[in-house]
Amino acid sequence: MQKLQDQRSRSARQPTTVHGCAHSGNLPALQKLVRDHPSLLNERNPVMAQTPLHVSAGNNKGDVVKFLLGCQGPEKVELEAKNMYGETPLHMAAKNGCADTARLLLAHGAFIEAKANVNGLVTVTFINYLILQLINFCLTDLSLIVPQNGMTPLHLAVWYSLHAEDCSTVKALLENGANCSAEDDEGMTPLNHLSRGAASQKLKEMLNNYVEEQRKRRALQACSETKAKMDALERELLNIVGLHELKVQLRKWAKGMLLDERRRALGLKVGIRRPPHMAFLGNPGTGKTMVARILGKLLHMVGILPTDQVTEVQRTDLVGEFVGHTGPKTRRKIKEAEGGILFVDEAYRLIPMQKSDDKDYGLEALEEIMSVMDSGSIVVIFAGYSEPMKRVISSNEGFCRRVTKFFHFDDFSSPDLARILHIKMNNQGEDSMLYGFKLHESCSEEAVAELIERGTSEKQRREMNGGIVDTVLVNAREYLDLRLDFDCIDMQQLGTITLEDLEAGLNLLSH
Repeated sequence: MQKLQDQRSRSARQPTTVHGCAHSGNLPALQKLVRDHPSLLNERNPVMAQTPLHVSAGNNKGDVVKFLLGCQGPEKVELEAKNMYGETPLHMAAKNGCADTARLLLAHGAFIEAKANVNGLVTVTFINYLILQLINFCLTDLSLIVPQNGMTPLHLAVWYSLHAEDCSTVKALLENGANCSAEDDEGMTPLNHLSRGAASQKLKEMLNNYVEEQRKRRALQACSETKAKMDALERELLNIVGLHELKVQLRKWAKGMLLDERRRALGLKVGIRRPPHMAFLGNPGTGKTMVARILGKLLHMVGILPTDQVTEVQRTDLVGEFVGHTGPKTRRKIKEAEGGILFVDEAYRLIPMQKSDDKDYGLEALEEIMSVMDSGSIVVIFAGYSEPMKRVISSNEGFCRRVTKFFHFDDFSSPDLARILHIKMNNQGEDSMLYGFKLHESCSEEAVAELIERGTSEKQRREMNGGIVDTVLVNAREYLDLRLDFDCIDMQQLGTITLEDLEAGLNLLSH
């Protein structure tokens, strides 16, 4: 009789809730509850808003954690669920020194850099928060301590180790790549917290060794990324013909910006570079717009600009017809270009030659642009003919203070144009009418340069520059279609532009 009563008494004390089973490690009872009621898998308990995974991970119940992680029912366990402190199950394992369950969670992809965030949780009432902060001063149970906002599992594992002199959870997190330099919302790293307790020498050495190891790893990764980015820049520069001075400047900027990336990877805190505003001076067709697009890619690639977007505008995009129209119109374009480059083509048209009694709003547009150039949120490039651009430069006393780099784009020679023609043929996009076509082997750069020199005048080359190439290639393809027999089925002939086709294209240009 007594034995039966003892069994009934023990049975009455057995946990009946899913959280109670998770806390005690009663796997059979928990399995039955979840099987009968699948929604209990991620059930939140009162006040703490913890799931069964939080509870089992924080109490080192490995069998329960394994079962919850492996559940194949209609519900899937929430690996990154947050309790009222903004802690994930991995936080719970870390702050309770549960190295085994921490490893299980990490093996299933738990986010090792998750940050606790008390204030960001709607389940926390202000009264509850105050009560639980008071608990911190009254109890020594580390599992009840409220974490500071922004703490990672490694922060909490270090706190546990300071009190329990057990580094196993810290080691488990470090072996899985936890960031020793991660800062909480107070700017404290896990290493900084060592000053808050009598840390063991073993813990100090472990953290310091991993800090150094991670610094070296980041440096090696930064070196690899730097080389890849410089290689990408060089590939882009291959598409720029001439402009030696500009290429040198682009390489200089890129190298400096990428070295700053490496400095930061090594833990050096360096100031953020602001790319300068620029003026591109030269005739139409000399590559000003193309270079602006390459510059956008470069500045985005090295993290200076959030996007590689280049917003191209002219006077008509900025200037209104009536009083009060120009400001809003210009500001809309500036807003559109934020985070990238605002490329003002034919900028001299903002300050036209005019009689004193004429009313023009171009200067208002220019002043709107000038007003945002110190913000760092946008890079502005003014482009246009060299002589007319002097009006823009002299029209605003702050222009030369803000625009510090001036690049002159020379007219292209015949060999330059031949090189551009080859580059264009080798880089046709699918939306181009020349996509799928190639040049005949007789169309060497030397042969094409001679053809251009013979078939165009110096005046044509000066006025059109790179525009000659586009027109000639379109004309050449049309002549190819005219030249071929309608019954032609030879793939080589159908897709190959010859020197004869290019010459015909040049002749059409002259006419």
